[in-house]
Amino acid sequence: MLYLVGLGLSSVEDITVRGLNVVQKCARVYLEAYTSILMAASKEDLENFYGREVTLADRELVESSSDTILEGADKVDVAFLVVGDPFGATTHTDLIIRARSLGIPFEAIHNASVLNAVGACGLQLYNFGQTVSLVFFTDNWKPDSFYDRIKENRKIGLHTLVLLDIKVKEQSFENMARGRMIYEPPRYMNIETAASQLLEIEYVRKEEVYTDNTPCVSVSRLGSPDQKFVAATLGELSEIESGEPLHSLVILGHRTHEMEIEYLLDFATDKMKFQKAVETEVEAAVELPPPVTADEDDD
Repeated sequence: MLYLVGLGLSSVEDITVRGLNVVQKCARVYLEAYTSILMAASKEDLENFYGREVTLADRELVESSSDTILEGADKVDVAFLVVGDPFGATTHTDLIIRARSLGIPFEAIHNASVLNAVGACGLQLYNFGQTVSLVFFTDNWKPDSFYDRIKENRKIGLHTLVLLDIKVKEQSFENMARGRMIYEPPRYMNIETAASQLLEIEYVRKEEVYTDNTPCVSVSRLGSPDQKFVAATLGELSEIESGEPLHSLVILGHRTHEMEIEYLLDFATDKMKFQKAVETEVEAAVELPPPVTADEDDD
């Protein structure tokens, strides 16, 4: 059996009892180590807690050499550990598809992830639209596909959760081109970088999907004892010191409920300014034309 086990967000103890029981009976245990990290636990911490050897599974192993992970999983139990929930990344769905093709049974053991724990900032989960990812820009590579997804969310007033890039065991273009197996130090995008990159694309696209004055919430170290939320405008967040990773960012939509605002104000850097930014969003939305809907007879 292949078990995909969610680890939660921060500590070795965030694993469920059921997940722990499964890990301790498995012949091999892999830790997916490139879509996220446990903020308060290392590989060695996990090994000590589980009483099992843990093999780090980097992007290359999971995406290009999944047969190594699945080898013999039809005869012995294999655990694939995922920070958050097993279905928080499409890579893990690919692993299941591969297991199915090989006739290997599988089971997922769920846990908390940023996709549901983000509700701790006070925004209601059913008011969120599409989640987007933001990667580190380079001098000649600044992908902006996220911009259109945010635009779609904001047209109908929904919040957008922005997941920030992490770089673990990544090669520079030069080392990759030269075939040198030298890896860059890990990097984790912070709030100020994310806000600046978002604004950089807005300045280029000029569609006013969001602005410096758009109300947002920074989410730092979610699920850890020192988790932190900051409610401020996007421009203000481009200048803050967000501290240690991991981070996410939420762009508010205009359908923000009064209870959400009341909750968020405790995290605001400037309560009056944040309240005004939200009110401006709502007022601007009232002036928008209604969404275009097709007639029933239209194709």
